[in-house]
Amino acid sequence: MNPVLQDRRLIIFDWDGTLMDSIPTICRCLAHAFAYAGLADRGEEQYKEIIGLGLGDALAVLAPEADENLRSRILEGYRNCFFATPAVDMPLFPGVEQTVIALADAGFEIAVATGKARRGLDKVLNENPHLAARISASRCADETRSKPDPLMLEQRLDHYALAPEAAVMVGDTVHDMEMAVAAGVLPLGVLCGVHDSQRLTRAGAALCLPDPRFLLREVG
Repeated sequence: MNPVLQDRRLIIFDWDGTLMDSIPTICRCLAHAFAYAGLADRGEEQYKEIIGLGLGDALAVLAPEADENLRSRILEGYRNCFFATPAVDMPLFPGVEQTVIALADAGFEIAVATGKARRGLDKVLNENPHLAARISASRCADETRSKPDPLMLEQRLDHYALAPEAAVMVGDTVHDMEMAVAAGVLPLGVLCGVHDSQRLTRAGAALCLPDPRFLLREVG
């Protein structure tokens, strides 16, 4: 077991780019959404930068000029695309399911803190029932404040009646790391998603792992 997990009881995972290889699908759906709303494509790099944020916060970055009606049109286009996407186009990263199961079997509580809306997270959980069965709590951006605000993590800590020192946050973006730092939770970066080790470290990552499977491995 990775020594950074010693004396920890709760592992909180981001979803997109951390557990699930969904970044290409999210970028494709955002491109579709902007076309659906009659707006210019913002490009893959800009789309990647907002992954992890709630859709409302993401649109404030990608389309600050949009009024409420236009924002609703973009959101409609995104949701139409996302919910029409088959499960095969959004696979879990290799070994993720086995890793989460092993961590849960070792006695860790497993939670998810995601920029997804509840409806979107429920879709992917329903498509991955063996993984979903090991997740004891989750929090979505439409249920609380969006990352990097720490409230999402604070609410999970309250749910388990744990101090921040008992938890780790595993994520692939600077939004995850900044949220963990603000909540006093140990930030662990993974390099299978959006941001590289330099950006994750600058945002506060205590350690960067190639992917979640390395939570089961000794470092060194």
